[in-house]
Amino acid sequence: MQPASIERLAAAFARLPGVGPRTAQRLTYHVLTRPEDEVRALAQALVEVKELIGDCQTCFNLAEGPQCVICADSRRDPSVLCVVEGPADILPIERTHEYRGRYHVLGGALSPVDGIGPGDLHLEELYRRVVDGDADLHGVKVSEVVVATNPTTAGEATALQIGADLGQRAPDVVVSRLASGLPVGADLEHADEVTLGRAFAGRRTI
Repeated sequence: MQPASIERLAAAFARLPGVGPRTAQRLTYHVLTRPEDEVRALAQALVEVKELIGDCQTCFNLAEGPQCVICADSRRDPSVLCVVEGPADILPIERTHEYRGRYHVLGGALSPVDGIGPGDLHLEELYRRVVDGDADLHGVKVSEVVVATNPTTAGEATALQIGADLGQRAPDVVVSRLASGLPVGADLEHADEVTLGRAFAGRRTI
């Protein structure tokens, strides 16, 4: 029904997360209507991001070079580490403008069902940073680790593991967990039991 090159492009778009067959077709036709220089710029950007982006040597965030922009920023507080599952989790935290520490990206969460154990994550690197301090900051000690893994079964298991391990290796370091509960604008009648229970557990005075 269509030239093979169009089918190949649509199939490539369909492999992207959240893109179904219809959206893939629309994206394909959109590309065909754009000027050639614009399409070449898009293709070049895709190739460049694959060639230039790697892991930060310090925190495992995405970086164009040995360090990410956050680790390279001397204005960040090196005594506080926020632990996240993946690089995409850093962006919403940064948008809040409430956190000025540094990060550590685990590369996932513990999930024995999926075959993901402690050795598959950057847990040992986290413990070394906490116990020894970041080498690039001449041994600055970490005083708090904020665990910001996702509120899922795997995320909770990972948080508990980090808390237990750091309790043994660095008992003087505060290990905290991001609060969870009712989102702003939500109605109680639509809240599930787990979310509502955590909201009660994390209640505070006003």
